[in-house]
Amino acid sequence: MTRRYHTKDFLNPRLFVGATLSTLLVACGGGSSGSGNDATTAISEADNHAVDTSRFMEDAVVSIETVSCTLSDGSASSCYEITLNGFPADRSSLGPFCPETTSTGANDAGTWFEDGVLYDLTGAFVADLANFYNDDNWQLFNAQTGDVYITNTQAACEAAAQPNVPANYNNYCVQCDISYYSDEPLKGIAVTYLIPATPQPRDAPGAIDRGGVGAAFNGVKLDAAAPTDAILGAYTIAAFDECVGHINPHAGYHYHGANHGDGDCPAIDFETDGHGGAFGYALDGYAIYAMADSAGNESTDLDSCRGHSDETRGYHYHTASAGENAFIGCFTGETAR
Repeated sequence: MTRRYHTKDFLNPRLFVGATLSTLLVACGGGSSGSGNDATTAISEADNHAVDTSRFMEDAVVSIETVSCTLSDGSASSCYEITLNGFPADRSSLGPFCPETTSTGANDAGTWFEDGVLYDLTGAFVADLANFYNDDNWQLFNAQTGDVYITNTQAACEAAAQPNVPANYNNYCVQCDISYYSDEPLKGIAVTYLIPATPQPRDAPGAIDRGGVGAAFNGVKLDAAAPTDAILGAYTIAAFDECVGHINPHAGYHYHGANHGDGDCPAIDFETDGHGGAFGYALDGYAIYAMADSAGNESTDLDSCRGHSDETRGYHYHTASAGENAFIGCFTGETAR
């Protein structure tokens, strides 16, 4: 098996956002080495930088409007109502996801994560799942032909991509095709986000729920943690592509981790001072940046939400590594209701 990135030794600074059966689970932790503080950062008014909607790629945007909104603390505010295409504006195709046979190599297959590690979902990986999870009930392939059991129709995708998987779809590699939900090859399921125009810090961190984490500048949803207990409990693998994204009937294509610059996943440029580049906004209006800087170093002063402040960017987050099933640990700011 090929290990990609581990939470402690991930040094690829050109991360991009790397989406799922996203109906469960709260992401409260992202455990990379920089998230060592229990409290959120003390934030001054100068740290609350206004959302810059021009950061969203033109081809990703369906519409952006300024609207009145109510924040999670009950206060009235101004928000951006942003509708995004749902297909990554910096790519021309999605996948690959599941390996077709037990001999399929990494170039023709996607990824899967476990315990903070992003693995190549090769045919050999699938063939070894019984050993990997120490459970002989894993059998995602035909032992005679080597063909992997894949949900290769819309009906099969929708049967397996739910919390309560029917028994006849146990032991499947689950993948869906964006064509099931879009008539155009470079469009996904459009999603509308309500994001405070200027972030407002909370008194205490806010939990991330099934509403997700935020939106990437390329138009893709940054989702909450994938419900891996439900997925693995049905002896299924909800395959990701190299960008740690996948498709489900509800969110379309979406990300569960950040993996910029690997394979078909576009890299993010560093900022002029060597700081990792931003790739999206959290739902509270604070920007999310790459995990590491141009020297490959992760910040050591991140709070429990994976955020901190500097004079250039104000308060902002740094993503967890690609295999952690998380972007940030919690919301530092108020979100819109």
